[in-house]
Amino acid sequence: MELKIDELLNKVTDHIEKMVKTETVIGDEFKLGDFSCRPVIKVGVGFGSGMGQGEDPKKKAAGTGGGAGAGIGIAPIGFLVAKGGEISFLNTDKNKGLSGLFEKVPDLMEKMMEMKKKKEEGE
Repeated sequence: MELKIDELLNKVTDHIEKMVKTETVIGDEFKLGDFSCRPVIKVGVGFGSGMGQGEDPKKKAAGTGGGAGAGIGIAPIGFLVAKGGEISFLNTDKNKGLSGLFEKVPDLMEKMMEMKKKKEEGE
């Protein structure tokens, strides 16, 4: 049996390409009060392969083998948040997790918009 590692790697790569697309990296929109939010996801992909063959002259045996594997990691890195015509990106706080972010989104957005308006009015 001849191993076709190239074919196996192509299948793995095709599968990864189907999984990692814009819809995966930029999540579905959801509402949080007056704000529209979209999660932004970091996607990490890795794959590897190997093959080998060996002989045991004492047992008059020989063999070949091969394999391939892939892994994917997905983690939220932040949110695109919009209210009216204003759009901002809020990073997730790794120390507090998403719950802390959800609690602060409305207050943070209001403060950011107020600061931006004051800056524009001052110019």
